[in-house]
Amino acid sequence: MLLTSRRLRAALLVAASAALVAAVLPGPEPLGIGDPLFPHLGNPGYDVLTYDIAFTYRANSKPLDAVTKIDARATKHLERINLDFTSGTVRAVEVNGGSAEFTTAGEDLVITPRQAVDAGTPLAITVTHTSDPKGGGAGGWVRTADGLAMANQADAAHRVFPCNDHPADKAFFTFRVTAPAGLTAVANGLPVPALRGGAKAAARTWVYRTRHPMATELAQVSIGKSAVLRREGPHGLPLRDVVPTAQRARLEPWLRKTPAHITWMEKKVGRYPFETYGVLMAQAETGFALETQTLSLFEMSMFTDTRYPKWYVESVMVHELAHQWFGNSVTPRTWSDLWLNEGHATWYGSLWAEEHAKQSLEEQMREAYAQSDGWRAAGGPPAAPKPAAPGQQLGLFRPIVYDGSALVLYALRQEIGKDAFETLERAWVAEHRDGTATTADFTALAQRVSGRDLTGFFKGWLYGAKTPRMPGHPDWRSEAPSSRRNAAPAKH
Repeated sequence: MLLTSRRLRAALLVAASAALVAAVLPGPEPLGIGDPLFPHLGNPGYDVLTYDIAFTYRANSKPLDAVTKIDARATKHLERINLDFTSGTVRAVEVNGGSAEFTTAGEDLVITPRQAVDAGTPLAITVTHTSDPKGGGAGGWVRTADGLAMANQADAAHRVFPCNDHPADKAFFTFRVTAPAGLTAVANGLPVPALRGGAKAAARTWVYRTRHPMATELAQVSIGKSAVLRREGPHGLPLRDVVPTAQRARLEPWLRKTPAHITWMEKKVGRYPFETYGVLMAQAETGFALETQTLSLFEMSMFTDTRYPKWYVESVMVHELAHQWFGNSVTPRTWSDLWLNEGHATWYGSLWAEEHAKQSLEEQMREAYAQSDGWRAAGGPPAAPKPAAPGQQLGLFRPIVYDGSALVLYALRQEIGKDAFETLERAWVAEHRDGTATTADFTALAQRVSGRDLTGFFKGWLYGAKTPRMPGHPDWRSEAPSSRRNAAPAKH
């Protein structure tokens, strides 16, 4: 091909400009938003508004073909764009309609668009990639007996799809899941119409969309030989549970308990915050239950293993339900604020056990107090937890953020009184609904509601190396840990 001299000069200028940019830009590197517990998690420079994620599933041992579309807004001038992503192969990237160069650095996908993106402008990113269910065993996809489910907490969503994988950046989600005939796909939110294909179609595409923003760690997609059981909750709330088809009759006695659990929680803290709720019972060994938004994940064995007392199983169901308010609707701004999630969920699970199964809350809190100093020494105080060991992010979920943090709430109720405490709880989930919040936000609200200066109280209870004296119980002592609790799947 021949170029005219004018075209040649223009081409040379473009090449020179590209070379200058390449010379000025530093080498690709993993970035983060400064979370002290996860320094490379999240990415600066943009705010995600929506995710639209399409998966094509063939078998739980094979990578899924996927396309992730992200609509965002740049918050600063961007020559490069970092997304969190690993455990998949990237095939192509587009930014604002044009193809873009990409590479990887650490667990980041580093994108160089043809043109820099200015602050305040829309940012549309499309990544064509695979999503590998064998992603290294560090969370993300969970392979079940008949398909897949997701367990992305704390930092594993980016092992499934490219994203800004930090709870500080919530967004709306759409999931489009294509699976072979005979399988059912369910995801966060409510179903929307999709093409089913003909009566003999080999596959079907299922589409779900959230009506409220969601953190990436709370995403859920279930694919398997599942039955979706529907019922009505309080105020006409649509409930849907997802269980192995062959086990639906056996599990129904547990599933029918959810409407009463929601009614009980609403009496404590106010209206359920989302468009639907349900329980996903997976045939998998996860070692935990997880509060994925609108569809909480449980091991099916938790409901079929008779070693677990029935009251305990229900208290775990309430624990994950309580997270829909505390952690999902009101999301921690940093991972150091995790105690607000787990402390509250543990609190309401324990309170339910007292009111419905005669499990004394005071005795539960006294036992937690006895172990609290040991928990603080091992994991740090509730609002300043020690980082997990490298590659062991679930190590962040220690007893201090569960019973040790519920103990903080018990102490606060002792300090300000039951009425003020209940007012605080309702105000907290109402004022921060669909948003993110910090420990400082909670302590400020507690002072405003109680009309008291609680600076010293919170300094000791949230940040102290030793557990302060319990208001109303000066005789309580922290001593060697007890082994009285039943061994059971952890609650997230």
